[in-house]
Amino acid sequence: MAVSSIPARAGDPTAPRPARAPRRPRGEGQWALGHREPLNPNERIKKDDDPLNVRARIENIYAHRGFASIDPQDLRGRFRWWGLYTQRKAGIDGGRTAVLEPHELEDEFFMLRVRVDGGELSLAQLRVVADISREFARDTADITDRQNIQYHWIRVEDVPEIWRRLESVGLQTTEACGDCPRVVLGSPVAGVARDELVDPTPAVDEIVRRYVGDKEFSNLPRKFKTSISWLVDTPYEANDIAFLGVDHPDHGPGFDVWVGGGLSTNPMLAQRLGVWVPLAEVPDVWAGVVGIFRDYGYRRLRNRARLKFLVADWGVAKFREVLEKEYLGRALLDGPAPELPEKPVDHIGVHPQRDGRHYVGAAPVVGRVSGGQLARLADVVEAHGSGRVRLTPYQKLLVLDVAPERTDSLVRQLREIGLEAQPSAWRRGTMACTGIEYCKLAIVETKARGEELVARLEERLRDFDADISIHLNGCPNACARTQVADIGLKGQLVVGPDGRQVEGFQVHLGGGLGMAEGRTAGFGRKLRGLKTTAAELPEYVERLARRYLAGREAGETFANWVIRADEEELR
Repeated sequence: MAVSSIPARAGDPTAPRPARAPRRPRGEGQWALGHREPLNPNERIKKDDDPLNVRARIENIYAHRGFASIDPQDLRGRFRWWGLYTQRKAGIDGGRTAVLEPHELEDEFFMLRVRVDGGELSLAQLRVVADISREFARDTADITDRQNIQYHWIRVEDVPEIWRRLESVGLQTTEACGDCPRVVLGSPVAGVARDELVDPTPAVDEIVRRYVGDKEFSNLPRKFKTSISWLVDTPYEANDIAFLGVDHPDHGPGFDVWVGGGLSTNPMLAQRLGVWVPLAEVPDVWAGVVGIFRDYGYRRLRNRARLKFLVADWGVAKFREVLEKEYLGRALLDGPAPELPEKPVDHIGVHPQRDGRHYVGAAPVVGRVSGGQLARLADVVEAHGSGRVRLTPYQKLLVLDVAPERTDSLVRQLREIGLEAQPSAWRRGTMACTGIEYCKLAIVETKARGEELVARLEERLRDFDADISIHLNGCPNACARTQVADIGLKGQLVVGPDGRQVEGFQVHLGGGLGMAEGRTAGFGRKLRGLKTTAAELPEYVERLARRYLAGREAGETFANWVIRADEEELR
């Protein structure tokens, strides 16, 4: 039968429809693919003016005219590139955190972070940090789990003078916050550890010298976190990039490279690239990875802008290929996996250095220290013949270069100023974020709760003979690495005994990082409905610890016990 050549009438449902052009996938804001338009308010702020430029306005305008003169885009955006966040206004409860506008939450004072890359502080730097705390920060000077010093109550009028004093001793707040390379974590015993084959300090110093404050990397999709250590003593799997010491059978000591770690509300662990990098090439490889993040990172949605999402989508094989071909222009050598220690290392206590002297690691409670305490520490350190202090990524500190015969005296004098070198398991293993006292994102109090918890457990379980890490966080953002703690406590409002909402915590159990041989990294168990009020927290942790002691097998860690424990035992 012949096919009719009569054209179909308009509106004829039997008429063939013209083919549609294939829909273009929505861009993710990746610069390398041509998606450079601002896609959210944060990207617009950065495009309008490089955030590093705000320093001049702070020094020349805001410090003279005061808080009311600050442009909102500078105040809530670009100030972060110089370590400044407005702190929470006193008296605003956690139930209002998510409903108030930023200007309603913020006080006219700032939190200020001081970069301490690699955790290194000289005696002169320690004294300046202490003096600034007492003069400008109402005696606050918390040690963070990023090896920073964190002040509160800072006035914008005082910031230029604070910068002058910090920079006079080689410290800075440049890019301590913001969408840029944050502080570089390092081993607190770099250069003195007996088991260290390569001191990575030159690489840390070169990265900071070359790139911190350089506009090449001042506009990244989100923050970028780095760890560089020969020893397994930093939380390397929770960083965007980590270099960990390895001894190659053919090429000798160098570094294994991990990429794509990060916690917060969508936690992911870093993955091995499978390469071996000599010390001299660490800064170039680091810059290549940051370049990939800058150019291919997702800028459209803020909650998908961390490097971990790109690594998850690409896989490490493609990530390595792009790094080698587009950013390094050469292939990297394959390398072995790092060897892990028999048990996790935290450096607390008295330990020998490679030169015959000793270092002493001491613990404040949940990282809370004061300027007065740090000033007394400087006096104690100097009196014992040392000129160096190190901060750790676990809110602790070390005194280096102590003669063996003087360690006992140092331990005693540290105890007198509230720093314990022979701490209980509870003080040793507990960390806390800033919490609702100062943080605008927080829902609950953390520092005071952590101090109360440690005191209660030391009273009731003083002779506890196991290591349990307890991390308290005031909100879901995991600044205290809640998902990788034995007991991770995520702050939220819960229903109290009288039916009213009160401060409390969602409980994660048995998480951890691959910090020792036989320990598998993971985020532990999150049981449905497992929550505790803040008031009941000490009782809950004590009950859980006693059940662990009663039910553990020989040598069994808390995390392994949690895996096999009956659900009722964990409540």
